[in-house]
Amino acid sequence: MIFAAGLGTRLRPLTNDIPKALVELDGKPLLEHVIIRMKEVGVKRIVVNVHHFAEKVIAFLDSKEWGVDIKISHEEDLLLDTGGGLYNAKDLFLKDEPILIYNVDVFSDMNLDLMVNNHTESSALVTLLARSSYSDRVFMQKDNRLTGWQNMVTGEKKIVDNDFYESEPIGFTGIQILSYRIFDLIEERGVFSIVDLYLRLAKTEKIHIVVDNNCLWMDLGTPEALVTASELVR
Repeated sequence: MIFAAGLGTRLRPLTNDIPKALVELDGKPLLEHVIIRMKEVGVKRIVVNVHHFAEKVIAFLDSKEWGVDIKISHEEDLLLDTGGGLYNAKDLFLKDEPILIYNVDVFSDMNLDLMVNNHTESSALVTLLARSSYSDRVFMQKDNRLTGWQNMVTGEKKIVDNDFYESEPIGFTGIQILSYRIFDLIEERGVFSIVDLYLRLAKTEKIHIVVDNNCLWMDLGTPEALVTASELVR
């Protein structure tokens, strides 16, 4: 699944007339870059959620032959946040297949095959790709297990268990793999964050953290980041 429904407010004025997903990097929309990455790992179906300028995203997807089955998860009436967006797309996924999720504004050369293998071998419900560098809001991990969340500026904490106090902060990359059985465990409905879902499930399920500091990774959520990324891909 490609999370592509966001408003892209940090990318203004680039997103005044187009959605974040169609902002270009090196002559291609961000959405196209992620589709190419997903095809490289052999995905059978890609689900794209849409909200802001949804018709433009759909028109772009219809304009090309992608060589992979693409489904649209509609959020035009209400932006459902990451957790709600995932649950809204439930019926579009291939049942019992792992689900790779990639934020549309992420730029990375992470070896996705290695991540898929790691997820399979760990028998985790969720595998999150992370980095040691982080910003204001962080996941907390101990022994590659999610133990909580913290806002490093305000001090707000969301604690899974006592291991939180012996944990290290890490930065989530927006790349993750879920086991399909997660849908049997989602009780939340409507608008909700996937982060809060994971923090609840981590009390009883394995939420696995893979820290990779060797791969290239960038958040392309600002015009300045796009400029830097453009120089890297030339």
